[in-house]
Amino acid sequence: MSTSLFLITPPFTQLNTPYPATAYLKGFLNTKNIAAYQADLGIETTLALFCKEGLIDLFEQVQNCSKELSENAKRIVFLKQDYIQTIDEVIHFLQAKTPTLAHLICKRTFLPEAARFAQTDDMDWAFGTMGVLDKAKHLATMYLEDLSDLIMETVDEHFGFSRYAERLGRSANTFDELYSLLHQPYTYIDKLLIQILEKRMKQVNPKMVALSVPFPGNLYTSLRCGQWIKEHYPNVKVAMGGGFANTELRSLSDPRVFEFYDFITLDDGEAPLENLIGFVEGSKTQEELKRTFTLLNGVVTYINNKETKDYRQGEVGTPDYSDLLLDKYISAIEVINPMHRLWSDGRWNKLTMAHGCYWGKCTFCDISLDYIKLYEPVAAGVLCDRMEQLIAQTGENGFHFVDEAAPPALMRALALEIIRRKLVVSWWANVRFEKSFTRDLCILLKASGCIAVSGGLEVASDRLLKLIEKGITVSQVARVNKHFTEAGIMVHAYLMYGFPTQTAQETIDSLEMVRQLFKAGILQSAFWHQFAMTAHSPVGLNPEKYKVIKETNVIGTFANNDIVHHDPTGADHDSFSFGLKKSLFNYMHQIGLEEPLHKWFDFKVPKTTVIPDFIENALIEDDLLTVKPNAKIIWLGKTPSCEYFTQSKKGMQREMATLTFIGKTATQEIQILKSHAEWLIPMLEKLSVQNTKIYTLQEVMDSYEALDLEDFELFWDNKPMNGMWKMGLLRV
Repeated sequence: MSTSLFLITPPFTQLNTPYPATAYLKGFLNTKNIAAYQADLGIETTLALFCKEGLIDLFEQVQNCSKELSENAKRIVFLKQDYIQTIDEVIHFLQAKTPTLAHLICKRTFLPEAARFAQTDDMDWAFGTMGVLDKAKHLATMYLEDLSDLIMETVDEHFGFSRYAERLGRSANTFDELYSLLHQPYTYIDKLLIQILEKRMKQVNPKMVALSVPFPGNLYTSLRCGQWIKEHYPNVKVAMGGGFANTELRSLSDPRVFEFYDFITLDDGEAPLENLIGFVEGSKTQEELKRTFTLLNGVVTYINNKETKDYRQGEVGTPDYSDLLLDKYISAIEVINPMHRLWSDGRWNKLTMAHGCYWGKCTFCDISLDYIKLYEPVAAGVLCDRMEQLIAQTGENGFHFVDEAAPPALMRALALEIIRRKLVVSWWANVRFEKSFTRDLCILLKASGCIAVSGGLEVASDRLLKLIEKGITVSQVARVNKHFTEAGIMVHAYLMYGFPTQTAQETIDSLEMVRQLFKAGILQSAFWHQFAMTAHSPVGLNPEKYKVIKETNVIGTFANNDIVHHDPTGADHDSFSFGLKKSLFNYMHQIGLEEPLHKWFDFKVPKTTVIPDFIENALIEDDLLTVKPNAKIIWLGKTPSCEYFTQSKKGMQREMATLTFIGKTATQEIQILKSHAEWLIPMLEKLSVQNTKIYTLQEVMDSYEALDLEDFELFWDNKPMNGMWKMGLLRV
């Protein structure tokens, strides 16, 4: 086998599903008839480590280790035969091949247990409604985490399932520490990785290798791969790209990096990679390279041929997951958090609805970079075509849309297309909690298979949200969350503390907002992040405006994104970290919602200034905005049955109709005038979601008034019509 390009995801990203970058690139290369092979060396290395033969070898290495073992490590070593005997069964279970093993695992006598199992004391309430299978997945994950702790203590201090040597890649302004480590002997994990890489290189025999590095946690292993390839395959060119390069390496100047890579590309990879392949194969010149760093005469040089245009989203093809070991990925439940569970449990096909962010204003975000700045949506029809192709290829009908923020209008169009095509899919996406997410739109999204959304509530303070330019308020977020929750869509909020000028009072008030959201039942999952100042964000580009001070203005020769800064006007943000996370963990399990906020902190904090019913009052406010004449009217239900009757009241008679609507879970009736029923029933057929023609509210009103019926607004906005949304008549 010989191919033009070998696309590699180095360890470690995710264990439950492939990181999609190489699949995107392979899908694009298919449109150009460029032969490419892809591999996720993360899952392959994991499976080589966590198997019977792998553990036998690991324990031999541990026993030859000269370090003094902790009591926990000694316990694991003492139980090594139990680990060796059970490891293959655990992996098969986490690969969903032996689900019945869950019952045995839950008995707590099958798996050996070490320190990580101390976290499982409260599992009865955590998994009381989740079932045996999820409880077993969590126990099996703790079992693997125990082994991970042993590996880090004895044979490889940098090991982590999805964050290998992350500290070395994060904030690495100079290449010195990484460079030194890369000239040390291979670690135990390095040896496993290189053995797999060697086999793959012989199998693929590529002209060029492209390493996708989305995170700091797989930078080191990408360098190890490049180092080995350049030593053993000196004629094979090595390129690196991905999220890490796009954000961290834009001012790269250290020539030593090119001892490991020949090229580093920035931003969208399609056009740069196509030109690189052409250059390697001799059909393009070096000057034609696009957004590419390389070493010329010992100097790091950036080449960007602006004559080469980037591809539009409709031209990049459907992601191609072939070559990847789709049946080998493992589903873990590491932390008891509903949204984190979605990230780590199950195989999701990853797609984007649009390139870039339609909002593009948040001041903490790298909005100056093209991957966010240049917004271009994909047509709903094209998205559905890609979904159908991926279902056929992977056998999986779950989709995670990984946009910075999925556009509401496109989500609506996608939902309609999914329903029309009768696709059976589950999907979730990142969103902005904006007012466009009305009650009816959320119902439509749910009907199409949307199961969850995640979005940034950030600091949960109106002053700071304005400073962030988030374009939302806490009250608005509450109402939107109510719409999602009542539609049956789980809501996860990204929370932030430590934004410039944030005071201790604002931090506590933000926590009170979060408490009230959980108490109201309109937020199911959340996670606190501490603000990080990045070079390409408005805060990083103009720190004086936000009253923060850069610790240093020296630009490093390697990674330059995270900026160490001082916030002289804000609180001691680090001190709040533990209390915020502890309180949130409890709130997610409906514990401590009535406790005073100071309980969560081991130092004195101010009392909240937020009124106790702030969120409750926000939800009482009118959450159905005035429907505009151009609003789309959609009917999701089936044609109702109709019975006519004569109603007598106070000596007056009028012809009436009883319409019976039969849904999946309930049957409902309404009574309206016969003349209204004779108009409504055929109108519902026209409004059916299955029709390609979508009617606006104005067109519906015109149809009604053409029959000289009584006042439309009096009919449409009053009982029983204003309850028709429960039966599937939506205004979106």
